[in-house]
Amino acid sequence: MKIKDIPWDNRPGMRLKKEGVSKLSNAELLAVVLGRGNYKENAIDISNRVLNSYNFDKMSDLSFHELKEEFKNQVPAMKIRAMYEIFKRTNKLKKVGNRIKIKTAEDVFNYFVDKLQDKKKEHFYALYLDTKNQIIDEQEVSVGILNASLIHPREVFNPAIKASANSLILVHNHPSGDNSPSKEDETVTKMLYNAGDLLGIKVLDHVIIGKDSFTSLKEKGILS
Repeated sequence: MKIKDIPWDNRPGMRLKKEGVSKLSNAELLAVVLGRGNYKENAIDISNRVLNSYNFDKMSDLSFHELKEEFKNQVPAMKIRAMYEIFKRTNKLKKVGNRIKIKTAEDVFNYFVDKLQDKKKEHFYALYLDTKNQIIDEQEVSVGILNASLIHPREVFNPAIKASANSLILVHNHPSGDNSPSKEDETVTKMLYNAGDLLGIKVLDHVIIGKDSFTSLKEKGILS
């Protein structure tokens, strides 16, 4: 059955207008996002098929190519990836608003949590601040297990110099969800702290993000 064969008043878009978005089923909501189906399946049938394998929380973990395979089309795959990116950015705005001033490690956590907490690999970032601790830039420094031999200070401090940053904060995630710092985390932190001391760009903190939790190495006394 095609969407046009469904009675006008019972189509997802019309029901959304008349009854409100909360009245729609998961499949109907997804069908609204998709907009249309294909010559084999209508948008609701496609939505039901995919949701039987991946509910919304699991669907958010799928890559563009995995979504393209599930939906048999790159257009819905792009729409779904865009939809989840909008969710992340909305959540960030709700948590930190338009405020870009960093006062605490919790501010750093709120800024990065939606970006990092579901990553399957470790992502290491530097957050660059001005004299008022306002964010002026961020850079992804490395992807993979954090290792002092693979992190060179120039990768962290060159962007800081270009941005005329006054200070910076190191951030990375633990895919396991355990935010406890490892010995390697401490080694990398101390190395970069000492490099920043020589350059006059202070490393204020290193925040490790786990699953809905974080650790501040400054609060643990690893940074003075």
